[in-house]
Amino acid sequence: MVQQEVLNRVFASLSDPTRRDILIRLGAGPATISELTAPTGMSLTGMKKHVQALENAGLVVTEKVGRSRQCRLGDAPLDAAMAWISFYQRLWARRLDGLDAYLTLRTGPKERDR
Repeated sequence: MVQQEVLNRVFASLSDPTRRDILIRLGAGPATISELTAPTGMSLTGMKKHVQALENAGLVVTEKVGRSRQCRLGDAPLDAAMAWISFYQRLWARRLDGLDAYLTLRTGPKERDR
């Protein structure tokens, strides 16, 4: 159940384009919330809310440095999300391979390729 809650938070966070942009930016290295806000035209409060959602999902880690809050990528929840995606990717690949084999046996390779 806990794993499902982690995945729910991760996928909910990734569903927002602003949050995905934040993750892309942090992929280049740590940044303060002010640095993340500057190119967007968003308010500092709005950016803080996005960063907090990413932090709650474990995708971002923040640390108070002087008067600013430094943000960097967290990695554990993405590993869980990738494992979940990989599992279902393999599952569907096997099912589609089985369907392909069934259709080949049933209709023959020449008729199915038309």
